[in-house]
Amino acid sequence: MDGLFDGSPLLSAVLAADFVDVLLKRWWDLFTILATAWVYLVLARRLDILFTLGFVAWKHASVMTSLVSLLNSRYITDAALGICGIFLVGYYASRWTVNRRVNSTASTAHGLLIPGRITHHRLYPQKHSFSYPYLLLGIPIEVSDNANDIMLANVHSSWSWFIQLSGLTALFKVCLADHLQRIRSDNGLRGKLDAYLGSEGIDASRYPYAYLVTAAQLPGLRFNPATFWFLYSPDRVFQAIILEMNNVFGERHPYLVTREVQAEDKHVHNMTENDQGLLCAQRRTTWRKRFHVPPFNSRTGSYSMLAKDPLGPGMRGFRGLDVSITLSSSKDQPKLLTNLFSEGEAIDPYKISILGRVRFVSSWLGSLLAILPRFMMESTILFFKPSLHFWYRPEPYKESIGRSANWIEKILEQVFHEYLKHLVQRSTAPVTILYTPGGVAEASEQTFISPSACGPGESICEIKIKVLTPIFYSRFVYYAHNSEAIFCEVAESCTLWTDKPEQLTKVFLKKGSPPIHASNLLDYMHFQLIKNLRRRPDKIERPLTSTNGHSSSVKGVDIREFRISSMDAFVLEQGDAELKNAYLRSVVRLFVADRIAMSSVSLLGMMELIGRVGVSWVLALLITQTIMSFS
Repeated sequence: MDGLFDGSPLLSAVLAADFVDVLLKRWWDLFTILATAWVYLVLARRLDILFTLGFVAWKHASVMTSLVSLLNSRYITDAALGICGIFLVGYYASRWTVNRRVNSTASTAHGLLIPGRITHHRLYPQKHSFSYPYLLLGIPIEVSDNANDIMLANVHSSWSWFIQLSGLTALFKVCLADHLQRIRSDNGLRGKLDAYLGSEGIDASRYPYAYLVTAAQLPGLRFNPATFWFLYSPDRVFQAIILEMNNVFGERHPYLVTREVQAEDKHVHNMTENDQGLLCAQRRTTWRKRFHVPPFNSRTGSYSMLAKDPLGPGMRGFRGLDVSITLSSSKDQPKLLTNLFSEGEAIDPYKISILGRVRFVSSWLGSLLAILPRFMMESTILFFKPSLHFWYRPEPYKESIGRSANWIEKILEQVFHEYLKHLVQRSTAPVTILYTPGGVAEASEQTFISPSACGPGESICEIKIKVLTPIFYSRFVYYAHNSEAIFCEVAESCTLWTDKPEQLTKVFLKKGSPPIHASNLLDYMHFQLIKNLRRRPDKIERPLTSTNGHSSSVKGVDIREFRISSMDAFVLEQGDAELKNAYLRSVVRLFVADRIAMSSVSLLGMMELIGRVGVSWVLALLITQTIMSFS
């Protein structure tokens, strides 16, 4: 510069002023860089980056076209052939891995496609009937099978990831998570059956053979009103049935129905040999209704079922399906008759050619896609029928299986599990808690023992606690007081069950407001936000019918000052930063959704997605303008 030399004291000031002048002239570029850096360092996820890159690429489509044209077409062809070769090798290797792995005690039957029909006849108080075709899968639970890429059953191993990656996904798949308890089973369907029989106090060796009949479901369309487990004795004689009923809320209830031996013995003596054979081939049983399905009936009343043996004497082969179920009122008046039966010959998936597969799928595709719409249409017709009440969903009984937990409820279950363990360990009373989680297959039943229960001569109080529905976890965090939360959810909302509610004060004591001791400012702000947004949840008032209507909208005002809860303080003191951050995210999302998204986390997620797309679009425009200014 003129008049300045290297040792001049004014050189640094002039260079700094020149740099500031450049920044002021290009302040927009600087703002763009800083805004983009802040968004992606603080707020962004991988999806936001993809959105922004996609918008920028769309704005510079000509540049992307030029880059693609520079690539050698030969390299693209070689890469495509290589990928196809890898997937072909993986496909046949995974077929060899899972194809026809049979247990040593497996029956002679194997997986079948069973064309059938289901009929409904409502008899009282309004008459209504409908019928539609229904495709079923018949599977011996001892068989791990991929039947000609049509039916995939009981495949659960360390190769599962390779099977999915290689594209070995059959058209119809029997998913372990859709049956019986929500527990993890390393022994497939057999393991789940044994666990359920054990929970009912039955030795699983009484029924070494079982044949599962369930609805064929296309990928992504999981609606299965009923599943039948036909149980056989060691002599391969049809002995019992497990009837799994499902509703549209994701809940299910298994009914174990066995032979009514005394009722059968009254008729055996005067029967001919053929009549006795017929009796052995079918079972007629009656049991109490305990589940909310269908929605036009209460949970009172009873079921009676007549089911024929689908495999015949010695389980020699499929002979046909014929099941009749009658729902009666509490006064033994028949209200609903349902029949499920096979039509025509069952189809062996191994004997279908490629062309036959195409014809089979095309002939059943419409019926499979229409199952849920048909159900909704018939329900709508019944809803507007006079003299027919619609029962809103009550919380399930402890014998039923609640819906699966969503991702927030799974996180809160982990926190509640650790918190309950902490309370028991801090309890001065000799107490043992048997805790059964709800809706989380990865979480098993746990036993927590207080330190004083380990002493000699102590009278230990054993308390069973079972979460009936995973909504309990999201409701629990709304309460500021543990004792209030537990007793309200047990007595009023019925999301929690315990065999000794009067003894829960030994664990869930009412304590004073714990102070907030946050390790950093961000945690302090999060917990202050939770404290300010917290409010007591409304009581779940069920069962209600469409004729009763809801209770008065007038609500009492809670004048208490809400505070940080004991579980908040427990999480705040934890050294597990990952668990603490997950808890904060979950609770804040719940409380914000309660305020601005009608208590729907899904709706809040949709609003968030729209906002992120908008921010990515604005950033893409800023980046595009910055690129244009440099070009």
